[in-house]
Amino acid sequence: MQRVTFIALFFLALTAFGEEETWYPSKYGKNDTLGAINNLSADGVVKAAQLVKLGKTYPLGVVTGWETPAYPPRTYSITVLQGGDGTGTPVGSNKATGNDDLMFTWVGIGSQIDGLGHMGINHVYYNGMRAEDIVSPKGLKELSVDKLPPIVGRGILIDMTRYYETEMLEAGTAYNSKEIQEQASAQGIEIEKGDVVLFYTGWMNLQGVDNTRLMSGAPGLGMDGAEFLAEKGIVAVGSDTWGLEAVPAENPEEIFPVHPLLLAKHGIYILENMDVRELAKDEGWEFMFVLGQPRFEGSVQAVINPVAIR
Repeated sequence: MQRVTFIALFFLALTAFGEEETWYPSKYGKNDTLGAINNLSADGVVKAAQLVKLGKTYPLGVVTGWETPAYPPRTYSITVLQGGDGTGTPVGSNKATGNDDLMFTWVGIGSQIDGLGHMGINHVYYNGMRAEDIVSPKGLKELSVDKLPPIVGRGILIDMTRYYETEMLEAGTAYNSKEIQEQASAQGIEIEKGDVVLFYTGWMNLQGVDNTRLMSGAPGLGMDGAEFLAEKGIVAVGSDTWGLEAVPAENPEEIFPVHPLLLAKHGIYILENMDVRELAKDEGWEFMFVLGQPRFEGSVQAVINPVAIR
């Protein structure tokens, strides 16, 4: 009887340990909901502003529209309606007219930020928050994008096409700590705490040209590279691809493994479909990064247009 009880307790402990493995307590505190945004600072904003020498601005967001390629089943729809009674009849002695727009769209389409409630491990999200406690049909109760402060600080761009000596990386190409460090060094930049790190792979050049190939896979960040960036204390990481990480993954049995690693384990935000082509052309490796994301209550993600300023 005692032997049976011991075995039962042993397997119960193993089960509990397995569940614990999906929970990574935040280094920012047991009640933290902001993750790596804690690495932003007023001093960091001031230092980033000192990088502005040319007064040149770069929109990093793509235009989101009816034909924007997106991870299925995400779609976009907009309808323009005439104001007032809907007939377009002018109103007032000044005969005022106008238009309103009605949108029905996924917010994970086009250029976007993934909040910490986007992906987790076995229904456990950042700082051990469980889906049953934070997810509701009307939006996230915690970890929603509307609760984030503006993300303003130093941004850096790492051009992986130069490392691989190609105009565009192949789908499934995973760059990790070795490749990232060597290319950053070649560009004369160092990754620092509080940075927003962006990668150029050339993959966005397929958009509108070969959308089928574009969405069939992508080059991107590998698991070791993600851990390396987390150790550096970055705030967010993005690229010119629709999924940031390498697709297919380094381990073919895993699906989007970098996402929960960054979001759930480290609280690092993900920026997708960043149009850094002009920035790469100008060799704008270091810049001031400014993002004031939309504040839709309870949102998991948001369509964004961050700005790089040099």
